[in-house]
Amino acid sequence: MVISPQFGKTLEQAPVSPREATRKIAHDLSNSLEIIMQSSFLLGTLELGENGKAWHKLLEDGIAKATAQNQQLREALRSEG
Repeated sequence: MVISPQFGKTLEQAPVSPREATRKIAHDLSNSLEIIMQSSFLLGTLELGENGKAWHKLLEDGIAKATAQNQQLREALRSEG
């Protein structure tokens, strides 16, 4: 149930299937990963010491794994139709 701020009335939402909910989560995850990727890119433009470079590499490796997993999820959802 959603309350419409424009009309102050309660509106019924159509039920969302688990597949549709998973698609939305995958889409939102892609958006979140994009923010992390851009932040990591900007971090990489800074002068980092050895310790900072090591942490940045860990971040980049984690991003690569997460984006690959998210791509697999999106491909699986696409293959279901």
